Amino acid sequence: MHDHHFDDLALRFAEKIYGGNKGAIRLAVLQTDLTEVLPQRTPLRILDIGAGLGHISLWLAQQGHQLVLAEPSIAMLEQAKLNFANANCTAEFIHADWQHICQQQQQPFDLILCHAVLEWLAEPYALTAAMRPLLKPNGWLSLAFYNKDALIFQNLVKGNLRKLKKQQYAGDAGGLTPQQPIDQQLLAHQLNNQGWHIKACSGIRVFHDYMRPEIRQKITDEELITTELNYRRHPTLGPLGRYLHWLCQG
Repeated sequence: MHDHHFDDLALRFAEKIYGGNKGAIRLAVLQTDLTEVLPQRTPLRILDIGAGLGHISLWLAQQGHQLVLAEPSIAMLEQAKLNFANANCTAEFIHADWQHICQQQQQPFDLILCHAVLEWLAEPYALTAAMRPLLKPNGWLSLAFYNKDALIFQNLVKGNLRKLKKQQYAGDAGGLTPQQPIDQQLLAHQLNNQGWHIKACSGIRVFHDYMRPEIRQKITDEELITTELNYRRHPTLGPLGRYLHWLCQG
């Protein structure tokens, strides 16, 4: 298995992940979580590994923070540059994979963003280990990943029992379903062994993806987002989010 990059799928990926209320819920959860822990009025040095189109980085740059965006897909990186330019914001853009970034960065960061990256890697826990030396003492790691448990639950609801019996969790080659959905219990174990401390956990799209479309269409985006935020840290329902967002410190 190799790391998956998105040069050939950049626009499809962007539409799938960020389009419509799915993207709005995603950004709302990430922004709310980060607002709770980041110091106010203090410019931070922030690294976004696998930055994609840079949506959350742009939001942080608009608050005066210093951003370094690293992305292996040149198509996505160029679109991120355009998004920043259109918003009159500046950042450092690096066309590189995570291995290169973790080896080359010398100055530590106050915050590292790693969103929707682990599930596309051949060795996801090698990245979580490599990020620790890049973080300042008391700095934060914002880790968002595709949740294997949510995928299992959705297949149970849909009656795809044969698929589950065969443990067919990975997406097809060239598709948009991640090649290696993350087992949250295994990830927590690995992070603990690497010296990370998980400080907060939120579910992203805790119920949205399980609703029948005809029901979901009757609810306004504002109400969907507000309710998702209310349930994102529910002790039972939060861990069923399609993605999970963990805030960690070294």
